[in-house]
Amino acid sequence: MEKYIFLEHTADAKFQAFGSNLEEAFGNAAIAMFSIMTDVNKVQPKKEFKIDVVAADLKGLLYHWLEELLFLIDTEFFMLGEVKELKITRVNEKYRLMAAVSGDKAENYETHGDIKAITYNQMEVDEENKMVQVVVDI
Repeated sequence: MEKYIFLEHTADAKFQAFGSNLEEAFGNAAIAMFSIMTDVNKVQPKKEFKIDVVAADLKGLLYHWLEELLFLIDTEFFMLGEVKELKITRVNEKYRLMAAVSGDKAENYETHGDIKAITYNQMEVDEENKMVQVVVDI
């Protein structure tokens, strides 16, 4: 099974990520997003971060998950190489995502492009087919 595919989009980058469950699809969305910027297979696991986000629905959870990773790029110059753990739970009518990610400083890798923002435009979370779709502003 493919982890993700890129789709045609006029100005931004659009992808779908898949998994054997929704958690794996969310993790693969992060890998897809970073693959826009670098070859994630080359990123060494030198730093690890824990991420904990909450949202009212799954689209919001996907948005906040990817937004938190963008925040790490901007503040820690972090380049993701692997999503080590990712768990989605329901807590008091909300969704919570807790994850551990590993990677390295972006300066240690060749990059091609930058991501400005995550968008809700054409965002999809398909629980039944374990697929998410994201458009990022590049």
